[in-house]
Amino acid sequence: MEKSYSESYKAAGVDITAGYKAVELMKKHVSKTTTSGVCSGLGGFGGLFALDTTIKEPILVSGTDGVGTKLKIAFLMNKHNTVGIDCVAMCVNDVICAGAKPLFFLDYIAVGKNEPERVASIVEGVAEGCVQSGCALIGGETAEMPGFYPVDEYDLAGFAVGVVDKCKILDNTKMKEGDVIIAIPSSGVHSNGFSLVRKVFDIEKADLKTPREELGGNSLGDTLLTPTKIYVKSLLALLEKVEVKGVSHITGGGFYENIPRSIPDGLGAEIVKDSVKILPIFKLIQKEGGISERDMFNTFNMGVGMSVVVKAEDVDTALQILKANGEDAYVMGKIVKSDNKITII
Repeated sequence: MEKSYSESYKAAGVDITAGYKAVELMKKHVSKTTTSGVCSGLGGFGGLFALDTTIKEPILVSGTDGVGTKLKIAFLMNKHNTVGIDCVAMCVNDVICAGAKPLFFLDYIAVGKNEPERVASIVEGVAEGCVQSGCALIGGETAEMPGFYPVDEYDLAGFAVGVVDKCKILDNTKMKEGDVIIAIPSSGVHSNGFSLVRKVFDIEKADLKTPREELGGNSLGDTLLTPTKIYVKSLLALLEKVEVKGVSHITGGGFYENIPRSIPDGLGAEIVKDSVKILPIFKLIQKEGGISERDMFNTFNMGVGMSVVVKAEDVDTALQILKANGEDAYVMGKIVKSDNKITII
């Protein structure tokens, strides 16, 4: 069979043969994500996935997101195999908030110039995120867009689809006064607030590679590139044993926007500020940027990637399960009767 090739298209800036090479290089990463539901291989027009027929009333739950301007740090550090984890995390961490188990993920990579090794490195991270969340990478798209993106830059987005039995969908109808809010720590800034981060550190001119004492001996660049933590497996373990009344993924908008999303009208979250284990990077951002405490909690996760609401009598069990699954979880507040959705005291 004659191989596909266009000299004219290449002259316009799009090398389709580079795309073929990228696909070949990424296959070894994609294969690591295969699960029992996968029905198709890489390279078709659509990804096929079989639903678990033992679920009585399967409800599909989807989430989509990107990595945002955190990618600028990856460009500056010339490190591309972690941002894919961020992309997956931002989607599957949303899906699990409904109680849904992620099934599959598809990515979209848009590049100024298709460098197969770099694209494969990006997909390596995407595949790792899928492995961490137990979902399959069943397809994606790499678009070479000369003149739209600089040759050394790219954008990355994707979406996840999960499933939950209808009777197990998480909602907040059973939440009541006296329920307890558990914090599950973040790994760092995750993938939100980077426009402010970049401004605070004047990131294009910043020293990203020298170890810094205030960051525990880590460099600023490595600290900022720390991948978003994926909470799927630990939360699925918790959902099997404990009645969870609400879960919030702390993303853009920080505490003030995200925690209220899982709380019904008439109730509010009362967060004890001194209980929040704020990570060193946030203290550095606040200091360097002269940012108010209110704005910090309204922009960043501050060290809390997920909040979970359970009954007071279930707290000890919930903490034990989370800790057994690698989460250093702790109590950071409670549900109160209030017209204010969140109060930080």
